[in-house]
Parts: sequence; structure tokens; C-alpha cells
Amino acid sequence: MKRQRILIIDDDEDILDVLELTLSEQFEVIKAANGQEGLLHARTGNPDIIITDYMMPVMNGPDFCRELRKDVLLTHIPIIMLTGKGDTKDMVHGINAGADDYLIKPFEPESLLARINMIVLRTTRNLDANPLTRLPGNASIMDEIQNRIQGGTLFAVGYCDLDKFKFYNDKYGFEKGDDVIKATARIIIQAAKDHGGPNTFVGHIGGDDFVFVCDDAIADTISQQIIDTFDASMPNFYTETDRAEGYIMGKDRQGNLTKAGLLSISIGIVSNAFTKITHVAQIGEIGAELKKFAKAQDKSNYVRDRRI
Repeated sequence: MKRQRILIIDDDEDILDVLELTLSEQFEVIKAANGQEGLLHARTGNPDIIITDYMMPVMNGPDFCRELRKDVLLTHIPIIMLTGKGDTKDMVHGINAGADDYLIKPFEPESLLARINMIVLRTTRNLDANPLTRLPGNASIMDEIQNRIQGGTLFAVGYCDLDKFKFYNDKYGFEKGDDVIKATARIIIQAAKDHGGPNTFVGHIGGDDFVFVCDDAIADTISQQIIDTFDASMPNFYTETDRAEGYIMGKDRQGNLTKAGLLSISIGIVSNAFTKITHVAQIGEIGAELKKFAKAQDKSNYVRDRRI
């Protein structure tokens, strides 16, 4: 996996050396001696995070933050500002200038690494998040699955897809369709929380496609709760007439008038319990195959790949 890049800015060479020693095992390190030099490296080096001192010649930390935040291509980069002990006004001034966090010198290396890892994870997921549900998107999903593969433990990936969603969107409109998507996200998240806890990941591939990643032993339980809650909730998104009829009329992708039942959800569970999984693409291929089979059942259901 590609190492993330960190830019450290300080006019004290000893501090730069300590930071580089602390961070070089985990990150690719770029160094700068002042804010102006830091801006140049930020524009050319594509750092994932920046650590800057508060007091520096040429351009200090707050001025650096302000200049960086003016650049639309750089404004998302998280910044940690280093300040002297007890300088509360400096901390506030730095945050107001655009810093995301601060650390008081002298600092413990473990504390710095913990702050960095927390901010990088939060920023990555925010950038990748689906704008409608705020769930992690494709990049985060791939990272999560890759980490599970490398971890060597038993895990499962559940691919969730809504059935007959196009018919619903065509009749009720995109605003109501978005309400269905958000409700589905809540249902999947709740099932993951109820049975998986913090070790279970939920992501939004896009549109009406979701994914959850969990320990293999609980994938079926999570899937069944998703289905039960979804089927109980979805009739509320229809008019009383359509709910009573149990279907709506609409045109399929070929333009043919078709009777479509109420929304359902199909889940394909890919696991390394029976099949050796070596890369993310392999999971995607199996998941697409399973979802296609599940959709053919014409009702909410889940299928698990048990092939050896």
C-alpha cells in the first residue's frame, strides 16, 4: 500500500530531525524551514497532512495556514500546528487561521502519531464520503477490504442492492428516491451496530448500492436484519393506493410498460471461509454474480457464496 506523504515545517533543524525520525517509518517525509518554503512544497509535493510550527521567520504558522486555505486544491489538507507550552492565545490564533489541531512542545512521539493517524483517517473518509449518506465511498471501501485480506482472518463482504428502484424513482421523483436511499443507509448501519460493533464497516458504493464488511460469523445475521427491517419500512414510502395494490406501473430500460412490485433488497455475501481471496477485484466479481442471482428471486433475500 502506498505510504502517505507528510510535510513538516519548522525553522529549528533539531525539531525537524526529531519529527522526521518519529514519522519516517510510517510516512514519506518532506521538510521545509518556513511557511513560504512550506507553501512551495505543498503545491508541488502533494502532501496528505502538514505539521507546521507557530513561530517561524519569513512566514509564520498562522500566515501559512491562511495562504494554504486560499488554494482550492490544497484547502482540504489537514494541518497540525506546534505551539509552545502554555501559549493558549497561540493555540486559538492557529485554529482560527485554519489549523485542524495543535500539539504543545515538547510532545511525545506516540501522541503525535495518534493525532496524525486520527486526522488522516477522518479527512480521507470525509473526502471520499458519499454526499447523500456521508458514508465512506469507493476508495475507503477498497482500503477496508484490502486491509481485511492482508489481515488473514475470516471476513465477509455484503453487497446490497435495491430492486425495482428505477421504477420507484420514475414515479415518485428523485427527492423521494433520495429518502429511500438514506433510509436504506440507516437500516444497514443499525444492523451493523447491533451485531458487529466497531469492527463492522459500512460503505456506499453509489446510487442504490451499499456494502458492509464484517467478521464472517455475523454476516448472515446482519443480512437478515437488513432484510426484515427493509421490508417492514419500505411500504411507508408508497401512497396508500400503491401500497394496497402491491405494485406500480412503469417503463423498464427497454421502454416497455411493466408492473413492478414494491421495493426489495438483494444481498450477496462474499467470504474467504470457503474461497481463498487474494485481491479486491476478486471480491467485486463474485459479489456482482451473487447479486444477480439474488435479484432473480424477486423478493428481498441474501445469498452466500459457498463454493470451494
